[in-house]
Amino acid sequence: KHASPEVRSRHEVALAAVRQNGLALQYAAPGLRADPEIVLAAVAQCGRALEFADAALQEDRNFLLEAVRRNGRALEYASHDFRADREVVLAAVSQCGCALVGAAT
Repeated sequence: KHASPEVRSRHEVALAAVRQNGLALQYAAPGLRADPEIVLAAVAQCGRALEFADAALQEDRNFLLEAVRRNGRALEYASHDFRADREVVLAAVSQCGCALVGAAT
């Protein structure tokens, strides 16, 4: 949050930050919020981090499946279509039973 834009745009800095606190993704440079490695590390630490991922990743079904496999709670921050997708919901609930709360009805 308080780092310079140059520091926030460094891959290794962002990766280290999101591994400690997934919500640090919101402070990463935009290009890093589109980096699958960084976003998956963030989501694994905190499902809510999906909210700060680049829109292209949020709409990528394969990426989203991997994200909810790492942290089922990320389902809550997925688009309605994915929250209604049987395979995505099953993957999320398999990782964390409480993810069912985030499924679309």
